[in-house]
Amino acid sequence: MFCFTMGERGQRRRVNCCWMAGILFLGFGELVSAQLRYSVPEEVQVGSVVGNVAKDLGLDISTLTARRFRIVSGSNDALFQLNQNNGVLYIGKTMDREELCDGIKVCLISLKIVVESPLEIHYASVEITDVNDHSPTFPESEQRLEIAEHTPPGTRFQIHAARDPDVSTHSVRIYKLSSRFFFDIEIRDSEEENTPFLVLKKPLDREQKAEHRLVLTALDGGSPSKSGSLNLTITVLDANDNRPVFSKDIYTVSLQENALIGTLVIQINATDLDEGLNSDIEYTFGKTQKKKVQDTFELDSVTGEIRVKGKVDFEDMEMYRIDLQASDKGHLPWTAESRVVIKIKDMNDNTPYIEVTSLSNIVPEDLKPGTVISLISVTDRDSGVNGKVICKILGNVPFDLTPSLEENMYSLVTKGRLDREVVSHYDITITATDCGEPPLSTVKTLSVQVSDVNDNRPLFSQNPLELYLVENNGPGASIFSVNAADNDINENAAITYHLVRGDGLLRDMASFLNINSETGDISALKSFDFETLKTFQFQVVATDSGTPSLSSNVTVHVFILDQNDNAPVILYPVSSNGSAEGVEEIPLNVNAGHLVTKVRAYDADIGYNGWLLFSLQEVTAHSLFGLDRYTGRIRTLRSFTETDEAEHKLLILVKDNGNVSLSATATVVVKLVEPREAFAAADVKSATKDDEDNNVTFYLMITLGSVSTLFLISIIVLIAMQCSKSTDCTSKYLQETNYDGTLCHSIQYRSGDKRYMLVGPRMSIGSTIVPGSHANTLVLPDRRGTSTQV
Repeated sequence: MFCFTMGERGQRRRVNCCWMAGILFLGFGELVSAQLRYSVPEEVQVGSVVGNVAKDLGLDISTLTARRFRIVSGSNDALFQLNQNNGVLYIGKTMDREELCDGIKVCLISLKIVVESPLEIHYASVEITDVNDHSPTFPESEQRLEIAEHTPPGTRFQIHAARDPDVSTHSVRIYKLSSRFFFDIEIRDSEEENTPFLVLKKPLDREQKAEHRLVLTALDGGSPSKSGSLNLTITVLDANDNRPVFSKDIYTVSLQENALIGTLVIQINATDLDEGLNSDIEYTFGKTQKKKVQDTFELDSVTGEIRVKGKVDFEDMEMYRIDLQASDKGHLPWTAESRVVIKIKDMNDNTPYIEVTSLSNIVPEDLKPGTVISLISVTDRDSGVNGKVICKILGNVPFDLTPSLEENMYSLVTKGRLDREVVSHYDITITATDCGEPPLSTVKTLSVQVSDVNDNRPLFSQNPLELYLVENNGPGASIFSVNAADNDINENAAITYHLVRGDGLLRDMASFLNINSETGDISALKSFDFETLKTFQFQVVATDSGTPSLSSNVTVHVFILDQNDNAPVILYPVSSNGSAEGVEEIPLNVNAGHLVTKVRAYDADIGYNGWLLFSLQEVTAHSLFGLDRYTGRIRTLRSFTETDEAEHKLLILVKDNGNVSLSATATVVVKLVEPREAFAAADVKSATKDDEDNNVTFYLMITLGSVSTLFLISIIVLIAMQCSKSTDCTSKYLQETNYDGTLCHSIQYRSGDKRYMLVGPRMSIGSTIVPGSHANTLVLPDRRGTSTQV
């Protein structure tokens, strides 16, 4: 309990404050609730201090402005103001207690105070205490009473009650009568007010005094007290000496609210022992009856029936107390008083009302479960079970309502993880249903937008990627394009690309590539040669623009495809000066089909680009010599005659099978000699030929060894990559096959659903492709039937 004192207009007025606080923790969000209570007199000057709310709540004054320290109580916040600089609650406008809380003993003004970051809601009640600022007043300045003579002493006559809007000790406390010889004042206590009655002390004698004039003074309990007066004029009547009597002093009845107009509430009954006009009774409302009663009910003066006249609303008034009078019609009428208490039964005629204090309608998707995003308050003007409200959320949404310490207060919290990529907007439907019969409900929809956070990394549609690039590409031209997708939006989905530049071969190859950071287009800075490089790989990294940024990479396997960019090379015949010319001497007596020589050629390309065909371009005698187009062997077509020339020149064209064929030519000069000279020349030539063949074989071994090594490494890398990517990746080679032709080789392999064939130089007659050797083991026979391995 804390007590504060404040000065006002030279006087010291005491303001009492008591507070109690409760704290509720909701999941990961914190909602603090506290209850404060202050008291302040009415009519206090605007700006007067009520209390220091921030200090009583233990809040840091320096953070009040940043935390939006404020009152959110609706219409009541105009009566009071909060100073965000020091946390003081002060009077916002002059308050009249009688205007704010007419007829209520304790006048409480409820305030709802909110601070944010974290969210706290506090409740403060300010009691407006009464000051003696009103004097008792009577509804009329004069009241006339008619009292028959022979009226027995002790008879009571109801007179106007004085009303003082002040309460408690400042209300009407004492009634004084100017003369108490014949009359006295008696007070009947009731729940609402004290009703004065004029009591006859002595019998009246009209003949002695027909009229009595008295002054009734009402005084309140203030210090100093205030007063009001009523002039009483009492006329003494003669005769009728029996008054009506009600069957009950107090009638009690129940009536449902919203009763139809004309509904019978109750019928009262009074009897008079007199006869004739003196026993005819007329019923009327009490003279001091409130206007609200007369607007709601009507009384039949003859039958005593009370019926509904206006709207009966439990929420406006729960109970009516009606003062009634029954008067006879004698010359000197008698009057009796009674009271009817009508208790209104509540009906479920008010739907609940939902008030939403939305803190933010945009929430990030990484919000933790249990975080408070809005405050919900529910009210129902009905009472009892009709005013009990059940609040819930419709549909399957990741939100929940958590009850607060304050009745019918809820916090809207998250109950699950939010994912903007799945649902970006929620319409949260809140229903409030009372427990009446039939139940009434209200629906409120709260829209919540889920904002994006960078929680998705860029993804490539496939990893790894394969690129088949034809050799001799143009430097600087685009060779490939990569694309990644990000499920986030805005800057979180803005993707940039860059190449991974590491050590070794990967760094070397990446240094010859360039990538457009925005589009992902990849261009080569150099032209690639299949005969030098068969395959390589590099990595591309895609990075979004979120904070912090997320990234992913993809490996690109590049396979260089062959083009027909190498012309055939003549291996034999080769003269001493390096030209493709040779001289062959054959005996004159050879038969048809004799092997003159074989033209050997090689093409560095593979496949059809390296498949060589031979043809005779020029020959002196077409009938003497024939050329095998696939093997390059030159044979005699018939035996020689004496008329045949002794020397013949053959021009052989060697060309590949590329789309644009490349070719080379060789010249063979055939000399016809006598058989003995042929053998002698053959022996000399054989020795020379052996030396030449040894040199040719040596260079051929170096050339084929280099090409075979590179080709072997490329095929092994390709097979390893395909096997690592797919479990069904297989590599199949051709069966052992004999070829009769030029230097050409081929390999078949399978990668996934694709089938590839790599073709190299074909073999000569009698040569074989050894399985597993990648067709690089070549056996070349010489023209005498012996073979030399290269």
